[in-house]
Amino acid sequence: MLSIFSDFLENCIEVFMDDFTVYGSSFDACLDSLDRVLNRCIKTNLVLNFEKCHFMVEQGIVLGNIISSQGIEVDRTKISIIAQFPYPSCVREVQSFLGHVGFYKRFIKDFNKKALPLSRLLQKDIKFNFDNRCKEAFDFLKRALTTTPIIQAPDWTVPFELMCDALSYALGVVLA
Repeated sequence: MLSIFSDFLENCIEVFMDDFTVYGSSFDACLDSLDRVLNRCIKTNLVLNFEKCHFMVEQGIVLGNIISSQGIEVDRTKISIIAQFPYPSCVREVQSFLGHVGFYKRFIKDFNKKALPLSRLLQKDIKFNFDNRCKEAFDFLKRALTTTPIIQAPDWTVPFELMCDALSYALGVVLA
């Protein structure tokens, strides 16, 4: 899929595995991009399942997130499941909870630090003790997900600074 649309990437299309999203800054730009992408599908014999296609929408669910002109936000139907989780009573339930909330960790500031009491319960040879620190972490993560902000692109009219650092195995970026 990436090779088919390589010249469109970061211009008018986002590709993830066998899914793609075509976008544009205006209705006409989106229509033009869609035309080019669909023509490429025809040219490369890429078959689309039109029952799964959504055209010219202002928002949609992509990889479990709601994408719109406002930015990226969590899908409330997924969050309602997490909000119903009771306190875990075993390691497997902690793993399940952290797996669910971990999918949305980019929406929670200092996620790893806040989840640390729960993560410690997953360490080998540690007796399961869901104490008050674990309850506070659990409650905080559930509350944070039900009040998550929308992740937005920067306002290009306002000055900002992007600080970057890289190693051979990691990359760090801070937007200030």
